[in-house]
Amino acid sequence: MRLVAVIIIALMTAACDQEQDITGSTPVCALRNYSYNPRDMNQCVNACKACDHGTTVTCSTSCTLKGAR
Repeated sequence: MRLVAVIIIALMTAACDQEQDITGSTPVCALRNYSYNPRDMNQCVNACKACDHGTTVTCSTSCTLKGAR
């Protein structure tokens, strides 16, 4: 019974992914490469296009949803 419990715990631990999630990587890229204000629409769109390889339309939509004006 203990062996089964140890195997289950080992499988659960192995299933945990330790990789960094790419979600939220734009602020790191933008802060590293720009003087970046996420509330400024032009800066937000430029950072999105450079860091996320987006288009003007998708980046402006994304920045609007994030609160840029």
